Amino acid sequence: MAGNSQRRNRRNPGSKKGASVGTGGHSRRALEGKGPTPPAEARKGHPKQRAANAAAKRAADARARSGMRRGGVQGRTGKAGTELVYGRNSVLEALQGDVPASALYVQQFIDNDERVREALSLATERGVPLLEAPRQQLDNLAEGHNHQGMILQVPPYEYAHPDDLLAAAAVNRDNALIVALDGITDSRNLGAVVRSVAAFDGHGVVVPERRSAGMTAGAWKTSSGAAARVPVARASNLTRALESYQKAGCFVVGLAADGEHDVVDLDALTGPVVVVIGSEGKGLSRLVAETCDLTVRIPMPGQAESLNAGVAAGIVLYEAARLRDRAAKGDKAAKASKPAKSAKSAKPAKSDED
Repeated sequence: MAGNSQRRNRRNPGSKKGASVGTGGHSRRALEGKGPTPPAEARKGHPKQRAANAAAKRAADARARSGMRRGGVQGRTGKAGTELVYGRNSVLEALQGDVPASALYVQQFIDNDERVREALSLATERGVPLLEAPRQQLDNLAEGHNHQGMILQVPPYEYAHPDDLLAAAAVNRDNALIVALDGITDSRNLGAVVRSVAAFDGHGVVVPERRSAGMTAGAWKTSSGAAARVPVARASNLTRALESYQKAGCFVVGLAADGEHDVVDLDALTGPVVVVIGSEGKGLSRLVAETCDLTVRIPMPGQAESLNAGVAAGIVLYEAARLRDRAAKGDKAAKASKPAKSAKSAKPAKSDED
């Protein structure tokens, strides 16, 4: 009855579970708190989370489009480091520029114009696999961008090690001529430097892994095929790579607007040398500038205050090639003017015993 404290809570005598008094603590975990409620952006399925995800995707697409414009060739990075170049003009220019390609996707029932015919002809001559695909598949590959029925797949570039450039010079017993780029983010500048290195018999280009342009399809196109002959090495730390070159006997020359000497008739360019070129705006970074053995400038009597990396590299490499050629001719002339030994002087002197 009500108020009877002696009464116990018992089950039906016929129940198999027997008597039950209280919960025994088995619901204690269910009663524990779950912490503060996460913000709406972090709650799965919440409208604010969906809006945040959409904004992040738009920002990523904008960054990708910005990178494409800087590279000069419409494209994007695919799986495993591959790059996709899309659009009829871009694909044709990439094939004309000897950009390496692993596949050419062509839309089914594509309207055949002169660009398409030439691109297909070049791809066939180079042995690039032709893959016919429906428009929906190309739309998925291009992520909604206008591919015009053609997408070229470019494999990832195989970078060399900085030490490989010294080994290449040692094979021909040449004095190393290497260009290192500090803070160059435009792939077209990288391609122009590679082309200049090939023109003036250099041994390679070194770029840092981070905050630097890479060998994209745009760099390949600007190099006009020189990237197939000039190795490009990647250094995890550019300063340490320059110090390693110094230990190997190379003179490190940094190009700066306020350099200590003019690059004209610079004797350091005749020996093993690494020329370091910074960005047009910021120049050399502090640590790289401190690592250089010498900083030089290009004399410019005109109105321009600076030159982009591609043009500056071409001028310095031309001067290095001119000085090396002059030194080589001087050595040959010195050897030719050395008097030959006469027959009498060639004979050994007679001793008193004879």
